[in-house]
Amino acid sequence: MVGDAVGEREDEADLRRLLASLERRGLVREGLSRWGHPAVRDIGPNRQPQRRMDSSALQRRFVACAYGTPSPGADLCASWVEQGFSRLGMGVVLGDAAELYASYCHYSDTADLKVGMIVAVPAHPLSAQGMAHGHVGIYIGDGLVADSVSGSVREVPLSLWLSAYGLMADPRWGWLGSIGLG
Repeated sequence: MVGDAVGEREDEADLRRLLASLERRGLVREGLSRWGHPAVRDIGPNRQPQRRMDSSALQRRFVACAYGTPSPGADLCASWVEQGFSRLGMGVVLGDAAELYASYCHYSDTADLKVGMIVAVPAHPLSAQGMAHGHVGIYIGDGLVADSVSGSVREVPLSLWLSAYGLMADPRWGWLGSIGLG
């Protein structure tokens, strides 16, 4: 699959650029963050998360509801996730990314990661709000996380997201509101 090989090379180039940026800022040195966490979060061949095609209709509907929700603005990643979940009709869950992480994210093995799970960290050094409130996105399958950053919704390769945001704490995932969609 030529397209997959090209995508992997692009992901590797993005990871090299991220690491160079983090090193220039003094956040990463010799493969570790200032906080002692790995700078690169690879996903092993036997630790692959769920593929989109293997997800349930409800899981895919949550992803669609999230994409149908515009970004509420800068530094409102949790609000975007929560609004998408509310549009799904599964209730209202509120909290910042750090609270969602503490309450619902109990998994750290990527083999347990399912489409529609939230992926979060309680703090990250990439912004002042990130230091105080963390960051959260939604795993959308096929090795991608969707999140709301700087007032827009984007897709990021999972390994890049985990590496960028996992500098201060180990990223974890789980079902928002403890309501399994799979």
